[in-house]
Amino acid sequence: MQLQPVIATPTQADSAITEAEAGALARTVVNLFRAWALSDAEACTLLGGMSPRTWARWKDGGFGRIDRDLRMRMAHMIGIHKGLRYLFRQPARGYDWIRKRNAAFGGLSALELMLRGEVSDLAALREWIDAERGAW
Repeated sequence: MQLQPVIATPTQADSAITEAEAGALARTVVNLFRAWALSDAEACTLLGGMSPRTWARWKDGGFGRIDRDLRMRMAHMIGIHKGLRYLFRQPARGYDWIRKRNAAFGGLSALELMLRGEVSDLAALREWIDAERGAW
Protein backbone atom coordinates (compact mmCIF):
# COMPACT_ATOMS: atom_id res chain seq x y z
CA MET A 1 0.00 0.00 0.00
CA GLN A 2 1.47 3.33 -1.04
CA LEU A 3 0.79 6.49 0.84
CA GLN A 4 -0.88 9.19 -1.18
CA PRO A 5 0.23 12.80 -0.83
CA VAL A 6 -2.05 15.00 1.16
CA ILE A 7 -3.19 17.98 -0.81
CA ALA A 8 -3.49 21.07 1.33
CA THR A 9 -6.83 22.75 1.33
CA PRO A 10 -6.33 26.35 0.32
CA THR A 11 -7.39 28.91 2.88
CA GLN A 12 -10.18 31.18 1.89
CA ALA A 13 -9.18 34.82 1.72
CA ASP A 14 -12.54 35.88 3.12
CA SER A 15 -12.04 33.80 6.29
CA ALA A 16 -9.32 36.17 7.52
CA ILE A 17 -10.19 39.03 9.84
CA THR A 18 -10.18 42.20 7.77
CA GLU A 19 -8.73 45.55 8.86
CA ALA A 20 -12.24 46.93 9.42
CA GLU A 21 -13.20 43.87 11.48
CA ALA A 22 -9.96 44.13 13.48
CA GLY A 23 -10.78 47.75 14.31
CA ALA A 24 -14.28 46.76 15.41
CA LEU A 25 -12.81 43.94 17.52
CA ALA A 26 -10.40 46.36 19.17
CA ARG A 27 -13.20 48.80 20.08
CA THR A 28 -15.30 45.94 21.42
CA VAL A 29 -12.42 44.49 23.45
CA VAL A 30 -11.78 47.86 25.09
CA ASN A 31 -15.43 47.94 26.19
CA LEU A 32 -15.34 44.28 27.25
CA PHE A 33 -12.27 44.86 29.41
CA ARG A 34 -14.11 47.71 31.11
CA ALA A 35 -17.02 45.36 31.83
CA TRP A 36 -14.61 42.74 33.15
CA ALA A 37 -13.03 45.47 35.33
CA LEU A 38 -9.52 44.58 34.18
CA SER A 39 -6.48 46.50 35.28
CA ASP A 40 -4.26 47.99 32.60
CA ALA A 41 -1.64 45.32 33.33
CA GLU A 42 -4.20 42.52 32.92
CA ALA A 43 -5.42 44.04 29.65
CA CYS A 44 -1.88 44.28 28.30
CA THR A 45 -1.19 40.64 29.18
CA LEU A 46 -4.40 39.41 27.55
CA LEU A 47 -3.48 41.36 24.44
CA GLY A 48 -0.20 39.48 24.11
CA GLY A 49 2.12 41.73 26.07
CA MET A 50 0.92 45.00 24.59
CA SER A 51 2.82 48.00 25.92
CA PRO A 52 1.00 50.19 28.45
CA ARG A 53 1.45 53.15 26.10
CA THR A 54 -0.24 51.33 23.22
CA TRP A 55 -3.06 50.20 25.53
CA ALA A 56 -3.56 53.82 26.64
CA ARG A 57 -3.91 54.82 22.97
CA TRP A 58 -6.42 52.01 22.44
CA LYS A 59 -8.53 53.26 25.34
CA ASP A 60 -8.55 56.67 23.65
CA GLY A 61 -9.69 55.09 20.37
CA GLY A 62 -6.33 55.06 18.58
CA PHE A 63 -5.70 51.68 17.01
CA GLY A 64 -2.62 51.11 14.92
CA ARG A 65 -1.68 48.03 13.00
CA ILE A 66 -3.26 44.91 14.46
CA ASP A 67 -1.29 41.77 13.67
CA ARG A 68 -2.64 38.25 13.20
CA ASP A 69 -1.85 37.09 16.76
CA LEU A 70 -3.66 40.05 18.27
CA ARG A 71 -6.64 39.53 15.97
CA MET A 72 -6.90 35.91 17.11
CA ARG A 73 -6.60 36.88 20.78
CA MET A 74 -9.40 39.39 20.43
CA ALA A 75 -11.59 36.96 18.48
CA HIS A 76 -11.18 34.35 21.25
CA MET A 77 -12.05 36.87 23.96
CA ILE A 78 -15.18 37.95 22.11
CA GLY A 79 -16.04 34.26 21.70
CA ILE A 80 -15.59 33.79 25.46
CA HIS A 81 -17.83 36.79 26.10
CA LYS A 82 -20.46 35.48 23.68
CA GLY A 83 -20.44 32.05 25.33
CA LEU A 84 -20.86 33.61 28.76
CA ARG A 85 -23.79 35.66 27.50
CA TYR A 86 -25.45 32.38 26.49
CA LEU A 87 -24.67 30.76 29.84
CA PHE A 88 -25.79 33.66 32.04
CA ARG A 89 -29.01 35.59 31.49
CA GLN A 90 -27.73 38.58 33.45
CA PRO A 91 -24.58 40.00 31.83
CA ALA A 92 -23.14 40.99 35.22
CA ARG A 93 -23.06 37.33 36.29
CA GLY A 94 -20.88 36.51 33.29
CA TYR A 95 -18.61 39.46 33.98
CA ASP A 96 -18.25 38.37 37.62
CA TRP A 97 -17.71 34.71 36.66
CA ILE A 98 -14.41 35.65 34.99
CA ARG A 99 -12.84 36.27 38.43
CA LYS A 100 -14.50 33.47 40.41
CA ARG A 101 -12.48 30.42 41.29
CA ASN A 102 -13.62 27.31 39.44
CA ALA A 103 -13.07 23.68 40.40
CA ALA A 104 -13.00 22.78 36.68
CA PHE A 105 -9.84 24.89 36.39
CA GLY A 106 -8.10 23.43 39.42
CA GLY A 107 -9.32 26.24 41.66
CA LEU A 108 -8.14 29.00 39.34
CA SER A 109 -10.43 31.61 37.85
CA ALA A 110 -11.01 31.96 34.12
CA LEU A 111 -9.09 35.23 34.27
CA GLU A 112 -6.11 33.52 35.90
CA LEU A 113 -6.11 30.97 33.08
CA MET A 114 -6.24 33.68 30.44
CA LEU A 115 -3.49 35.68 32.15
CA ARG A 116 -1.02 32.89 31.50
CA GLY A 117 -0.68 34.81 28.26
CA GLU A 118 -0.86 32.11 25.61
CA VAL A 119 -3.33 32.16 22.72
CA SER A 120 -3.86 28.46 23.41
CA ASP A 121 -5.16 29.31 26.92
CA LEU A 122 -7.76 31.63 25.39
CA ALA A 123 -8.73 28.98 22.83
CA ALA A 124 -9.03 26.28 25.50
CA LEU A 125 -11.23 28.46 27.71
CA ARG A 126 -13.42 29.34 24.75
CA GLU A 127 -13.80 25.66 23.87
CA TRP A 128 -14.65 24.81 27.50
CA ILE A 129 -17.35 27.51 27.62
CA ASP A 130 -18.75 26.38 24.27
CA ALA A 131 -18.92 22.81 25.54
CA GLU A 132 -20.65 23.96 28.74
CA ARG A 133 -23.30 25.78 26.78
CA GLY A 134 -23.86 22.76 24.55
CA ALA A 135 -22.59 24.24 21.29
CA TRP A 136 -20.93 21.00 20.29
